[in-house]
Amino acid sequence: MSFPTRFARALVPAAIVAVAAPVAVQAASTSADMALVASHLRSTSSMTANFVQTDNKGQTLSGSLKLKRPGRIRFEYAKGVNVLLVADGTKLNFIDYEVGQKSSWALNKTPLGVLLSNNPDLKRIARILPSQDKRIMVVRAVDPTHPEYGKLILAFIRDGSAPGGLKLYGWTAVDAQGKQTIVKLSNQRYNVAVPAGAFTYAEPKKGKRS
Repeated sequence: MSFPTRFARALVPAAIVAVAAPVAVQAASTSADMALVASHLRSTSSMTANFVQTDNKGQTLSGSLKLKRPGRIRFEYAKGVNVLLVADGTKLNFIDYEVGQKSSWALNKTPLGVLLSNNPDLKRIARILPSQDKRIMVVRAVDPTHPEYGKLILAFIRDGSAPGGLKLYGWTAVDAQGKQTIVKLSNQRYNVAVPAGAFTYAEPKKGKRS
């Protein structure tokens, strides 16, 4: 199944300058930088942050997120936006309470699967991309055997106080049709207590507006 356009649009925040570089640029192979990314992922068991999401049409939404590896993330949108995006360990669920509908995808078949994995196969799926700012590291992750799952372009800021020396700045999720969702993070807090209940949700009432 291809990464649905609707989901991609539900995911993204503000423009990440380094990520805006053309995808056509040749990937830089730096094993040291890839080792830092692997260390960051291994060292980050949980994270909370604020986010700004920008969809393919330039529309923005904001809110807060909670992340807990493996496989869990929750995007809670600001008041007035009656939708929720939650990964519960196996599935990514987009719940639209306004129309009473839920859509679900196997997490490992979405770009977010890479970010939420405890030990992704970075050597096989990830490449370091050139960045004009040496403080910023850009990583493109795509499964070469399943390009229909889409790709994730991650931007990190080098920060010695963050896990693995990298702070996750944000990402761009790209579906198989090329639709982009950009997420920019702020107020990141790593390895904080996140309750398991953060990744549960109320089922929508079918056919009814809440």
